[in-house]
Amino acid sequence: MGSRKVLAGARVVLPTGVVHDGRVIVDGTRIVGAASEDADVVDVTGHWLVPGFVDIHNHGGGGASFTSGTVEDVLHGIHTHRLHGTTTLVASTVTGDMDFLAQRAGLLSELAEQGDIAGIHFEGPFISPCRKGAHSEELLRDPDPAEVRKLIDAARGRARMVTLATELPGGLDSVRLLVEHGVVAAVGHTDATYEQTVQAIDAGATVATHLFNAMPALGHRTPGPIAALLEDERITVELIDDGTHLHPAALQLAFHRAGAGRVAFITDAMDAAGFGDGRYMLGPLEVEVSEGVARLVEGGSIAGSTLTLDRAFKRAVTVDRLPVEDVVAAISANPARLLGMDDRIGSLEPGKDADLVLLDQQFDLKGVMRRGEWVVDPQLG
Repeated sequence: MGSRKVLAGARVVLPTGVVHDGRVIVDGTRIVGAASEDADVVDVTGHWLVPGFVDIHNHGGGGASFTSGTVEDVLHGIHTHRLHGTTTLVASTVTGDMDFLAQRAGLLSELAEQGDIAGIHFEGPFISPCRKGAHSEELLRDPDPAEVRKLIDAARGRARMVTLATELPGGLDSVRLLVEHGVVAAVGHTDATYEQTVQAIDAGATVATHLFNAMPALGHRTPGPIAALLEDERITVELIDDGTHLHPAALQLAFHRAGAGRVAFITDAMDAAGFGDGRYMLGPLEVEVSEGVARLVEGGSIAGSTLTLDRAFKRAVTVDRLPVEDVVAAISANPARLLGMDDRIGSLEPGKDADLVLLDQQFDLKGVMRRGEWVVDPQLG
């Protein structure tokens, strides 16, 4: 197949809505507005064409860890998620020793410079021991701005996001430091009150790390961080739609309170995503994955997920009954905008990267294209 392609006949999800019997024209690595005479026409009638998925919170997959694996391991994990439609991925670390995290930042920044990942997300160590989840408590620390700056510098301009418990000493100053350096400050693994969360948002925090998880529950007298994060238009809320992390009613509450424009579906995936059950390490902690659910061996806390974004997409449409256009916003457009990359990715528009996912009528993945090349070839007639 040549570099010029016309994918014709699908239901194409555009920022303006769904176009039936539409077409997407690809020339080289980009989507273009008009087809040349020598373009190959691929009949995708009966399918959905949506933008490539963008995952801003992902710790690994395919048996590989972004926190501890070799370069080859990390590339394998990235490829595993590409096979499931994630054409843009931010590699997330977990809590570790500061020197080790700085070393990992150096390795991951090289992959970001090569275009393999979109950047680095540091989840920990600046989080609350009260809400540590699957993070090693002895390695946690308060968010000292000098130490936050150490990680930013180690990432060589490739740090995209840092998750903080902003109520801890140094939390608000660290948020301001991140904003100053163009890094997203995310509120998560937090024991903050409603009022403390409002302060963090006013200081510049713009993301809720996996809303509901690893934070106090929503209360009618003590609403806590959830209410503050849901009500503020400046916040994008991460949601893990795997059927384990959230009750469907909680997902519906978040989605409809925040609106389709403020939700980012994430995987929070760990090594077992796209790989299988068994024993794994998440940072220094041992994890048991059984029937696709990852939990710490000691204590039983949920330890990330085995989710891939194609499964999240299908569940959101078929189980949660969300409109396809809203799911596309949450899984592609919104995270792309949050990363400041929406001029290149996140929607099917001329001039943007030819990153797209082909789904059948049941919303099962049939093809993945990244920058004009098939990662998963639909092998249509």
